[in-house]
Amino acid sequence: MNIKYFQDTDTLYIEFRKGEIAETRDLDENTLLDVDNEGNEGNEGNIVALTMEHARQRADIPQFSFEQIAA
Repeated sequence: MNIKYFQDTDTLYIEFRKGEIAETRDLDENTLLDVDNEGNEGNEGNIVALTMEHARQRADIPQFSFEQIAA
């Protein structure tokens, strides 16, 4: 997983997995979902990444924290 915040454009990019993006879908006017072609039967592809515009307004970016929990 890779998370990037672009302060100059106020854009949050979350990459869940490496992969070739087959399609980008608009979830709403400020959120894009990237998917690949690797979906299982009946699925439309795996989620590769999520892009969120106006991230500071939509998420509490200055308060962002990350915690990894062992299985």
